[in-house]
Amino acid sequence: VTGVQTCALPIFVELVNGKDLSNWQGAIDSYEMRDGAITCKSGQGGDLLTKEPFENGTIRVEFKLPKAGNNGIALRTPAGGRPASDGLELQIIDSDGYNEKQAAAGKPGLEPYQYHGSLYHCVGAKHGYLRPVGEWNFQEIDVDGQRIRITLNGTKILDVDIDTFDRSQIPNPPKGLDHRAGFIGFAGHHDPVQFRSFKVRRR
Repeated sequence: VTGVQTCALPIFVELVNGKDLSNWQGAIDSYEMRDGAITCKSGQGGDLLTKEPFENGTIRVEFKLPKAGNNGIALRTPAGGRPASDGLELQIIDSDGYNEKQAAAGKPGLEPYQYHGSLYHCVGAKHGYLRPVGEWNFQEIDVDGQRIRITLNGTKILDVDIDTFDRSQIPNPPKGLDHRAGFIGFAGHHDPVQFRSFKVRRR
């Protein structure tokens, strides 16, 4: 048929190549490839970020947590910045295991904004949808301007519009609330959390 144009939809691009960290920048020495998955080295941390910035689109990530394991997904993070303060950080954490560890040490547990899937410092996600420790989880993060939606293992656990936040109620508002783009990736916190897939579709 003449005069008809087709427009290919954006596709997901896999950034975990299963071999090395050549697709990434930042704390390269704090991560390793283990069984085809990007893994934060025990006792080390830091931010492993993409080489290309991200504004709007969808991120699909598959991750596995050790007991009480803690990491994060960085969004809107500037080069050299920290996700939780200079960008945005979405929690990746074994919430129940972490609380158990804290309780055993006589320390307080997580704040509402620190549970898995939460927008750190800002708003908490629905709790209770992680698979058991040692099993792979599937999470989809959709970013459309100031709206962020997170679906974990088929259940929507977060749906927020940043423009509606009352920042007077956020003690430490991250600078990423005012960013529209930045680098994305992993925010390691010393635990061997594994990521076997990190697919990005930009729009």
